[in-house]
Amino acid sequence: MQLDNTNAKIIIVDDERAITKMIELVLRKEGFRYIYSAGTAAEAMSLLDKYGADIVLLDVMLPDQSGFELCPKIRERSDAHIIYLTARTSDLDMLTGFATGGDDYVTKPFNPLAIAARVKARLRRGTLPVQQSVEKTRQRYDFGRFVLDDAAGELTVCGKPVACPAMVYQLLHFLCRHPNLVFSKAQLYESVWGMEGIGEDNTVMVHIRKIREKIEANPSDPQLLLTVRGLGYKLVREEV
Repeated sequence: MQLDNTNAKIIIVDDERAITKMIELVLRKEGFRYIYSAGTAAEAMSLLDKYGADIVLLDVMLPDQSGFELCPKIRERSDAHIIYLTARTSDLDMLTGFATGGDDYVTKPFNPLAIAARVKARLRRGTLPVQQSVEKTRQRYDFGRFVLDDAAGELTVCGKPVACPAMVYQLLHFLCRHPNLVFSKAQLYESVWGMEGIGEDNTVMVHIRKIREKIEANPSDPQLLLTVRGLGYKLVREEV
């Protein structure tokens, strides 16, 4: 049985009050009770220190500091899922969002029901049934050059621990569980992010790139996490 995610704490950070009210209204209709709103980065940090957070919905354009600057500061204090909400739609902005520690990137205008769906999907990633969680902790995936040890929640490359953000870890874990199988971008997004992957190609591509930067000897010439042209990606075991 899954945990009751209505107890999750959600902080909405956006200086457009109409947007925060709209999101808050939808989230409350979906059963969430602990929702806090901030119009500035300073207010967001104050709420984070006071209440904590499971989800942070973060606008990029804030009056006192950009969301890109705020995100790493949140990461220093919290393991909350961070979802960017922004009108900035360029590939560079999206890459910056993920590089600064964001887990997802939603462009304005958006349907608030879609935001609620993403929030629920994020929370589901941390509410696996107890039996699945126990089994999950027993897995150790050895690919020669790197090892993903779920018992320790650790990625080691050439014997050295490597830091791995939550969603990068989740994607790598999924691929480790299904070696030598090809998955499309949409399949990966649906399996890892928990939602239908229409239009989410960039999200998957950015995370694939981050994995390659961690596990490959030369990320520009991958030998482990391969692109299968026209089909998707697959993780193969290193020949020894």
